[in-house]
Amino acid sequence: MKIALIGYGKMGKLIEQLATERGHEIILTIDQDNHSDFQSDRFKEADLAIEFSTPHAVLSNIEACFAAGVPIVVGTTGWYDQIPVIKQKCESGNKTLLYASNFSIGVNVFFHVNRVLARLMNRYPQYDVQVEEIHHTQKLDAPSGTAITIAEGILEGLDRKSAWVNEVVGQNEELVAKPNELLIESHRIDQVPGTHTVVYSSEVDELEFKHTAHNRAGFALGAIVAAEWLQGKQGFYSIADMFDFQ
Repeated sequence: MKIALIGYGKMGKLIEQLATERGHEIILTIDQDNHSDFQSDRFKEADLAIEFSTPHAVLSNIEACFAAGVPIVVGTTGWYDQIPVIKQKCESGNKTLLYASNFSIGVNVFFHVNRVLARLMNRYPQYDVQVEEIHHTQKLDAPSGTAITIAEGILEGLDRKSAWVNEVVGQNEELVAKPNELLIESHRIDQVPGTHTVVYSSEVDELEFKHTAHNRAGFALGAIVAAEWLQGKQGFYSIADMFDFQ
């Protein structure tokens, strides 16, 4: 598979390494200094683009891929309020996109178990619940896309929570969530790839469900596997379509 990389930071370089090891060819890398390459013949030769950039650049990168007719796997988060608009453009224009808040296999198992656990804990109203996420200080969006996916899974299964709210710890006054609100605490600590924890607590005990990433390799490999899965498909997909847990 001929792959174009959009965003060539730490994640882009790791994807390049792992994709090459799996027999793929990186034919082009695009970052903030060579956006004009979106219009190049070289870019249009790509079988697929993998995008890990920044929240402020991701929408224009998606549009550029649509314009060139290049399928895209999107790993950047912080744009999900625009999903309905992008989905409509993708489907009406017969384009191809797959996005994920997290491509890690372990995290996607976590997402599934989290939804199952929320349905189970719906029977026990004495337990309150909150989400904690910890990331490196270079992460620009808060809460993380992964934390939002976790929160949405809890809201699906827990009748006593109707919306999530976010507190970036250390940046503002402490946020006191209302009884119907699910609190997501965001921490930014140097050199932390990503830790996500769901805590159900009552007066008598506490249940903690946690995923800790040791490095970025799981995210990078998952994005490549998603690109391989997307080959030959057309339409708008999320990572849940690939894993399809029952």
